[in-house]
Amino acid sequence: MTEGRKSRSTEAFFGRRRGKTISPLQATALDEGLKRYRLDLDQPAPTDIATLFPAKLSDVRLEIGFGGGEHLLHEASNHPETGFIGVEPFVNSMAKTMTALTQKPLANLRVHDDDATRLLDWLPDRCLAGIDLLYPDPWPKKKHWKRRFVSQVNLGRFARVLKVGGSFRFASDIDSYVNWTLLACAAHGGFAWQAADSAEWKTPYAGWPGTRYEAKAFREGRRPAYLTFRRV
Repeated sequence: MTEGRKSRSTEAFFGRRRGKTISPLQATALDEGLKRYRLDLDQPAPTDIATLFPAKLSDVRLEIGFGGGEHLLHEASNHPETGFIGVEPFVNSMAKTMTALTQKPLANLRVHDDDATRLLDWLPDRCLAGIDLLYPDPWPKKKHWKRRFVSQVNLGRFARVLKVGGSFRFASDIDSYVNWTLLACAAHGGFAWQAADSAEWKTPYAGWPGTRYEAKAFREGRRPAYLTFRRV
């Protein structure tokens, strides 16, 4: 871990970086895919982040911690007019996503394979139409709650980069994290919860493809919550 990451306490938001050894095919896809899709945060961010993509786009959305890429790839494939930036520091998950992209390349996708807070700090003000944080690590032990990604500091980052009226969507099957996020957004004051009744936050988002994490939650008897907040 570099001294820069220690000074930013970025190690707090995600755990291990690697799992089992990836296959040679995945390794090649990862190497070639990152050359094509990875953002260069050593360069200044453009005022119009749509110029980061070769496609002509109307809006840009961000997904933090996209895991196996099921939701990110589904959204990018079905909304070619919107740009998607995906963040995933776990090498095996990024390799899986880059391998899928060898079969179906996407002109409206870019990725960042490290700390999401660095990307958030790099982006210009009010540049995103939405941020998705779906099934983030819940850090279930109380002594680890400070490592949850939803915090007043990170909500401040979200508030800066989201356009007024933009959405912050949070999905989790861990009740304590759902309550934590509701309380944190209420305390921040920059986000309005959009649910009119309990049916809304218990219902998956429109066009939701499901994810492997969600499938595991259902198998283990947990019911996810799907929260949507509007930037005010």
